[in-house]
Amino acid sequence: MDVVTGTTGTLVLAGTPIGDVADAPPRLAAELETADVVAAEDTRRLRRLTQALGIHTTGRVVSYFEGNESARTPELVEALVGGARVLLVTDAGMPSVSDPGYRLVAAAVEKDIKVTAVPGPSAVLTALALSALPVDRFCFEGFLPRKAGERLGKLREVEGERRTMVFFEAPHRLDDTLAAMAEVFGADRRAAVCRELTKTYEEVKRGPLGDLALWAAEGVRGEITVVVEGAPESGAEELDAEELVRRVRVREEAGERRKEAIAAVAAAAGLPKREVFDAVVAAKNAARTGPGDGKGLS
Repeated sequence: MDVVTGTTGTLVLAGTPIGDVADAPPRLAAELETADVVAAEDTRRLRRLTQALGIHTTGRVVSYFEGNESARTPELVEALVGGARVLLVTDAGMPSVSDPGYRLVAAAVEKDIKVTAVPGPSAVLTALALSALPVDRFCFEGFLPRKAGERLGKLREVEGERRTMVFFEAPHRLDDTLAAMAEVFGADRRAAVCRELTKTYEEVKRGPLGDLALWAAEGVRGEITVVVEGAPESGAEELDAEELVRRVRVREEAGERRKEAIAAVAAAAGLPKREVFDAVVAAKNAARTGPGDGKGLS
């Protein structure tokens, strides 16, 4: 390490309001006023925040966003090594939670620099609390891939996840994402779409994924957080042969080889691979020997 103990600064990760500026933690104003360097995801939004709080920054303000995160991290680490107190804020919520920050935290820790936080509002926890779904155990999956095939692939990875899942999504992709979730998780899986949390037009829409997908098809605006119920315990869900074949087909259409698809479906359902394999073979034979509904495997 090239750090002299006792002379390094401190990196402060500060949570900012996700909607209502009145939710800003009291320590945020003090940190903004006294930090040597303020690294902001959007300096214009930072200016609006400080104006709303009635304060002024006295330190140097720099931008720190996805496009310059890699290049700017060494500069901020250098400031920290030199003894500066660096405050990192993003547009909303906690830094590094689907926002810039992870690289800087990792680099600071590597240099034995102290890292602390000013806790603040969180869209993840707020949505969980409002969802009316189990919150004793949950996982955060962030944004799903934009491309349909990659999105299905990611959803297949968590198909058997028992914990409540939390996702972020852009409003213009919400209908496609909910439709994909209904296809992979099942149309009856419970979920909640949380829109514009803590803002004037806050809305929480709860219901089965199939119904939510139909609702979203009409168009939805605003910041979106989706909470989805976890998979049922093994043995709690009775899957017939048709459903097993459907799940294999979904995986194959997303690019997975049949052997791996069968193994994954069997594991998620808590069934022997042979049972799923037999269902696939039976569907394939039925499609060859007689009229079908187009849902078999070729």
